Amino acid sequence: MGDRKSQIQEKSVMKMRKGTETTKDVSLADVAEAIKAAMPVLDETDQHIATAIYRLMSSGAPVEPAAIAKSAGGVSLEHVNERLNTWPGVYRDDMGRVVGFWGHAIDKLDPEYRLVAAGQTTYAWCALDTLFIPSIIGSEVLVEAFDPVSGEPVALVVDRPAGALVSMVIPDGPFGYDVIESFCHRVLFFASHKTGDKWIAAHEGTTLLPVDQAFEVGRVLTERVAPNHA
Repeated sequence: MGDRKSQIQEKSVMKMRKGTETTKDVSLADVAEAIKAAMPVLDETDQHIATAIYRLMSSGAPVEPAAIAKSAGGVSLEHVNERLNTWPGVYRDDMGRVVGFWGHAIDKLDPEYRLVAAGQTTYAWCALDTLFIPSIIGSEVLVEAFDPVSGEPVALVVDRPAGALVSMVIPDGPFGYDVIESFCHRVLFFASHKTGDKWIAAHEGTTLLPVDQAFEVGRVLTERVAPNHA
């Protein structure tokens, strides 16, 4: 995925609220609504395709478009490829198989967010992704990450999040091809207020949410992608 970074950065730049404004004064509902608005609008067929991708990727192997078409209820292969080629945030290997999709990855990223489900390990792009992907794939998921300030491990079982904190930034426009760099790298797990407050103080436009509140923001993403699983 890294070899496409320059191409991704050239295609789109997602704006974030900057300047003197801070997200500390924004309500949880505002955060959730901004995240929802940044996601693509999906019709029912799109939702079936997206859900199929998440579930197939959870096996830990690259996903063939033909398998997506079959799992999505007989959607044509042409339609699946059209969506994969036009949706931002889709990564494919040299064989055309999906290896990254909307917060989910087959290979380890930096920072690392491990998703362990049914004995298989995949990876999330950011802390928020770990809180909505499990409900779509329909499995209990162990999340393993590290506090970026102290290095302390952070672990939780979704859907029983407790204890950790999540940094958050409000998107001011649709998610684009640079979503990992512009959004995900600012949405992190923290083991304590001490490290979380230190990090957001150095990163303008971010705020800190208890993990249960971040989980509610994640539910908005689930509703957007797979409303039947929200």
